[in-house]
Amino acid sequence: MKLKIGTKSPIISFTLVALAISLIVNFSYMLLMVVNQSSEIRGRKPDNRHSSPAVVVEGILGLSVDGYGYLIENQTLDSIYVDRRSVRRLELESGDVLTIEARNQDRYEGAHPVMSRLLVRNGQPFDYGSLYNSSDQWEVILYQIFFYTVVSLLLLVLMTFRRTGDRPIWTSLFARAGVAVVVTSVAYLLSPITFYHTGETKLVCQIDHMLDFVVMLKCLFMLAVVLLYSQIYVLIYQRQQILLENEQLQNENLTTRYNMLVSQINPHFFFNSLNSLSMLVRERDSERALEYIDQLSYTFRYITQNGNNSELVSLRDEMSFAKAYCYMFHIRYADKIFFDISVSEEYYEYKLPALSLQPLIGNAVKHNAITSKNPLRVSIRTENGNLVVSNPKRPLLEPQVGTGTGLQNLCSRYELMLGKKIEIECSGNEFIVRLPLKRA
Repeated sequence: MKLKIGTKSPIISFTLVALAISLIVNFSYMLLMVVNQSSEIRGRKPDNRHSSPAVVVEGILGLSVDGYGYLIENQTLDSIYVDRRSVRRLELESGDVLTIEARNQDRYEGAHPVMSRLLVRNGQPFDYGSLYNSSDQWEVILYQIFFYTVVSLLLLVLMTFRRTGDRPIWTSLFARAGVAVVVTSVAYLLSPITFYHTGETKLVCQIDHMLDFVVMLKCLFMLAVVLLYSQIYVLIYQRQQILLENEQLQNENLTTRYNMLVSQINPHFFFNSLNSLSMLVRERDSERALEYIDQLSYTFRYITQNGNNSELVSLRDEMSFAKAYCYMFHIRYADKIFFDISVSEEYYEYKLPALSLQPLIGNAVKHNAITSKNPLRVSIRTENGNLVVSNPKRPLLEPQVGTGTGLQNLCSRYELMLGKKIEIECSGNEFIVRLPLKRA
């Protein structure tokens, strides 16, 4: 299995599109604006998002043996809690004079206020950007670009994945969208988040509430662009396939018409027909001679009219041609060949490619011994929505080497016009071909 459009793989173009999507979701002005507006939220602990408004206080930091910090406010001597992660990340030390933003924990009655943001340390404004160097920032940026590029590429491949020469596996837009939503949901949980005040990077699945508006916006934007692009790609691919199939159908029709004319309206066939006619004339069987002329004329006219016909014909019309065609063989071989035709009337309006029976009947006569003691019986019948042509195998003493062009062209025309394959069964004693019929 592989991706295919025409004869070239689009994986390079998909990679470029995925990279463009990644750059847009990471650096668009809209998303950057949202990041700036939400940076304050990311700098705080998720548990404090419902606490009271922040107040600015100044005090001296004291550290406990277990690593927690307590800021002693100068005026009220009330202690403000500093969590262990902030102490370690901000590299705070006991005795530091800090100016901070503090919030009360409304959900915990009687709990100490908690530091939410450090403003000044020992008389110097505190810069959160100093906590991690520029190389770390570039690593985070490159990682995010790489992550969204890979996810976008994966989505594009899944949305357009097909077997060579077949239609897309997910032909329905809703089915493709469902797969894309599942993949995007998994990608959201594995998306990286950088807390700009601390420089810490985590995955969405690692944070407490697992809900981040910015990352969600990125994933939704990526999903929308991928669905739109994949749908456009599928439509373009289908249009190219239609054009290619039309061109192949025209070529196959021209080839079929040529082979029909060469194999049937050639001097050998024509002379055999005249010999059969002259035999009837010598026997002064004018009624059968006139009937033979009528059937011969109908056969030539049907072949000429439908040799380049790209439309399907009804089984009724095809059987009328087959009966005329079989009549000429019956006259030629007298009582040495018989055609058992048993076609149900319910299938008369079903469709199939024109001249489907001609190569099968011709091959049966051409490649089998036909004698008075062992007459050849060719069966033409309908079974389970198929037109079945079968004949016993009776090898000739001097087998005629066939090109196989007639049967091969019949298979190709069936695949192009009906999207189905004919069934060929060649056992030790019988040759059977099943032709699918299309309901009108």
